[in-house]
Amino acid sequence: MARDFYDVLGVDRSASETDIKKAYRRLAMEHHPDRNAGDEGAEGRFKEVTEAYEVLGNAEQRARYDRYGMAGLKGGPAGFGGFHHVDLSEALSMFMREFGGMGGFDAFFGGGRRARQQQQRGQDIRAKVRVTVEEVATGTTRTLKLKALDRCEACGGSGAAPGTTPVRCSTCNGVGEVQRTAQSLFGQFVSVAPCPTCGGQGTVVEQPCEECHGDGRVRRERDVKVDVPAGVSDNNYLTIRGGGVAGPRNGTPGDLLVEFEVEEDPRFERRGDDLVHDLPLSFSQSALGGVVTVPTPYGEEEIEVPSGTQSGTVLTLKSRGLPNVSNGRKGTLYVRVRVWTPPKLTPELQALFERLSRIEGEPPKEESLGRRLWEKMKEAFGT
Repeated sequence: MARDFYDVLGVDRSASETDIKKAYRRLAMEHHPDRNAGDEGAEGRFKEVTEAYEVLGNAEQRARYDRYGMAGLKGGPAGFGGFHHVDLSEALSMFMREFGGMGGFDAFFGGGRRARQQQQRGQDIRAKVRVTVEEVATGTTRTLKLKALDRCEACGGSGAAPGTTPVRCSTCNGVGEVQRTAQSLFGQFVSVAPCPTCGGQGTVVEQPCEECHGDGRVRRERDVKVDVPAGVSDNNYLTIRGGGVAGPRNGTPGDLLVEFEVEEDPRFERRGDDLVHDLPLSFSQSALGGVVTVPTPYGEEEIEVPSGTQSGTVLTLKSRGLPNVSNGRKGTLYVRVRVWTPPKLTPELQALFERLSRIEGEPPKEESLGRRLWEKMKEAFGT
């Protein structure tokens, strides 16, 4: 079983965001693979610390974890809501982002390979998908057409002409970075920067590919299938790892970040997983009651309206709301009765309401008109 994330970082469950970040930085420095050469367990501990921070360092993910534990994070498909099991390259990338650029840290770790890996990663792509309430209720699949830099098939992404290969950079000797040493009042200072000759790649292309001109990427259109989970809300997102722009010369591709936008539906008012539907009823329908048809995200259904139902009365349809994106449980559809008054009466209706007004007297104090009003109406109209 996975260890509790709070135990992994060694913090209390009430720890502040600052305390969590401090704990992560301390443990990440301690277990960084470049500081623990030969220790096979260091990489696993480093990834475990990063996974814990990825959840506890995000307010929304932390709240879900506190409430549901690991089940709350695994309720949707991999990557939904931003959580997934990180690999070493992603853990190193997060470490570099948190430290605000590698500079002296890279020199301390001796990690030219790490800097080059970060340099090669392609850009992320953001896309927005609009879905209807019905699609939120059941989930759906959409196909996005993306036009972006993709791996060059002619050279296999190397950037070199077919039959040739990139050669080691003579400036950095294949490391991908250069170090500069300066003397200060506090001692020797070492700075690290990408190699100006190879751009951090460690290799140079002497004979560029004619198709991609040495970049290893060409712009093309491709289709990406997106499985939309049931229960998504506005601003929920799905991360498709490696679905973004290809990295230069076989670099790591970026991610595709799909944000969802739920179209407004005039039939429903959404409140989390619950829905509210306003049901207009005529005076006679509310007084007499009966069976009426109401819309739901799963199709129309019949509901019994009791006689004497007042305006503002709420009727409920269990499990006819929207599913929860984490656990799949469906909310409730609340049907709110709105008694409709005709803005203009026909002569016949005018006469009927005048007869009714003479016999109904003062409105009853109880919440429902009940059977007594119905009996009076039958006597008055002779039915």
